[in-house]
Amino acid sequence: MDKRKVIHAYQRGFLTLQECAQILGVERRHVESLLGCKNQEDRNKSKAALLGRETVG
Repeated sequence: MDKRKVIHAYQRGFLTLQECAQILGVERRHVESLLGCKNQEDRNKSKAALLGRETVG
């Protein structure tokens, strides 16, 4: 199964964090840190868009 689909299913509420981690074959804390980084990137991009700037990377 595509890992992106598993993460998307978790984000939409179809899977618990534990189920998501089990399907991906990683520990729960790894999924938490992965999603934490992703959420931080999204916040940075949103903030930059509000300020009229482009993000690097």
